[in-house]
Amino acid sequence: MSTRVYFEEYGDPQVLKVGTEKLAEPGDGLVRVEFRAVSVNPADWKLVAGYLQKWVPLDFPAVPGSEAAGVVTAVGPAFEGFAVGDEVIWNGLLGGYRAEAVVPADQLTPLPAGVDFEQAACIPVAGGTAYSALKQLAVGAGDTVLIHGAAGGVGSAAVQIAQVFGARVIGTASEDNQEYLSELGAEPVTYGPGLADRVRALAEDAGTVTAVLDTVGSGDSLAVTAELLQGIGRAVTTVPGGQSSAAGLAAVQQLEGRVAEVGMLAAEGQITFTIAHRMPLIEAADALEISRGGHGRGKILLLP
Repeated sequence: MSTRVYFEEYGDPQVLKVGTEKLAEPGDGLVRVEFRAVSVNPADWKLVAGYLQKWVPLDFPAVPGSEAAGVVTAVGPAFEGFAVGDEVIWNGLLGGYRAEAVVPADQLTPLPAGVDFEQAACIPVAGGTAYSALKQLAVGAGDTVLIHGAAGGVGSAAVQIAQVFGARVIGTASEDNQEYLSELGAEPVTYGPGLADRVRALAEDAGTVTAVLDTVGSGDSLAVTAELLQGIGRAVTTVPGGQSSAAGLAAVQQLEGRVAEVGMLAAEGQITFTIAHRMPLIEAADALEISRGGHGRGKILLLP
């Protein structure tokens, strides 16, 4: 029997339950993976709360979680591609809060040599989203990128990847995370009233900011983005909603191959994910409470 964390009704994180399940042998095109690290994302508590019903309809009981890393323990009949013992990164829509899972083989990416399971579990969502966003913005040498929410999982990944692409990075964060952003190579500014002026002072003039990645999704971040860019033509958001849609702010479009690309950056030491919390899988409800609280630095991991 294998451990899973699931919920049978929408609600706060405490609706999560811990149980066991017997996994079937994988069928055609399926692979069984023993997870060594499972990553927690804001989308997980939003899924549990019911905020994503419109986009992700569920049949209960449901298991949250969309990214993990582990080892292949079985493959479907006549399967070619992965073998027992292979180390892999998994990225799906849901079902990740498990000690072991049977998943489609096309949701797996080989884990690059030199990348451990904890780092690998952070790659698909945080790294993949940041990579996709910066590619969508065509960020490169000569750009100055403003990242709203630069200390979070996606934001801190974007800070590092933007520098790999040759850009200068200005990042917003709380006072507590200013030093952290400096250590990552960003030029930090505090969010709140007067942000546009502080960015202008740092960037020397309004025209210096050439692209914006918004991982916050607030009215304030949208207004500052429009003011600094004198429009929103070269900006994307990871949290689309009514305000951003009305303003025409584009949502990030996830690129094919993003997990493998970020995996190579991790293997080369060009991106490292900060792990803010490591918690047992059975404490998933507490992990979601931390995530729901916001203002976090780096990633939260569940360890089966």
